[in-house]
Amino acid sequence: MNALVAFEERLQQELGSVVLGLQPVIRALAIAVVARGHLLLQGAPGLGKTLLSKSLAASLRGVFKRVQGTSDLMPADITGVHAYDAEKRQFVFRPGPVFADVLLVDEINRAGPKTQSALLEAMEERQVTVDRQNYELPENFLVVATQNPREFEGTFPLPESQLDRFMLRVELSYPTREDELAIVARYGNTDAHARGEQKEQLPPLDLVAVRQAVEQVHIAPELSGYVIDLAAASRSHAHVSLGLSTRGVLALVRAARIAAGMRGGDFVTPDDVKQVAPLVIPHRLMLAPEALLEGVTEQTITQQLLDRTPVPR
Repeated sequence: MNALVAFEERLQQELGSVVLGLQPVIRALAIAVVARGHLLLQGAPGLGKTLLSKSLAASLRGVFKRVQGTSDLMPADITGVHAYDAEKRQFVFRPGPVFADVLLVDEINRAGPKTQSALLEAMEERQVTVDRQNYELPENFLVVATQNPREFEGTFPLPESQLDRFMLRVELSYPTREDELAIVARYGNTDAHARGEQKEQLPPLDLVAVRQAVEQVHIAPELSGYVIDLAAASRSHAHVSLGLSTRGVLALVRAARIAAGMRGGDFVTPDDVKQVAPLVIPHRLMLAPEALLEGVTEQTITQQLLDRTPVPR
């Protein structure tokens, strides 16, 4: 069993024993961790997003921090500030919650655009700049952000540059009746967060091994061309005003390689690309006004791109 397969199975076992019925979400988390990407979870409140993030940090032996998005949240509340220390008689830096291995930004679209932008540098360059000084973030820094559906009151749409920095977006739906029965049976008389903190932890060296394993997964030039053709098709689609960026192309290639490795493959197939495309493409598409009027969604357009773009042999 290669390192990628073992890593996903272990993560499914660890997190799946705490958060029930979210296997596809855990798989997306595993891809994001290996790729050092960031994950955006979209769904209604109360579906286990916080518990999932805390359990991930515990499994990876990482530091977990949480930020609650509100309309009065300021950028300094995330990055940190320089405060005067009377004993030292100088200003010292007080790190914000962004200095963590797993940062959960809950309801990110309730924060204003200025505060949302405070995460741009951290997500892309893994550093923050405060008062013209740069501060490095942890090596395995990962943002898991949640956002409510757009029709919820008091939400601000994320800017395109912010969305593009999320490698994957996962839509969370309500659990099935069987899963919800299991949740009630397990957590009806206990604290889910307390139980989640007691889980066995993954050895930290696993991440080094799995990231090296990705380098052994081959992607043929034809498959790279297929991904570029998908991007080109999105940019010329009649219902799209802003298509897939080059950052999105790279994210799709990385996610496909990791997905291929997690199924035990040595090379990427078109099915691997199609499997991860609904996680990588939709949130990066900016729809034209007529698409909104006709009720066309990003998911619909993504499926059209996959159906219409010729697949290499």
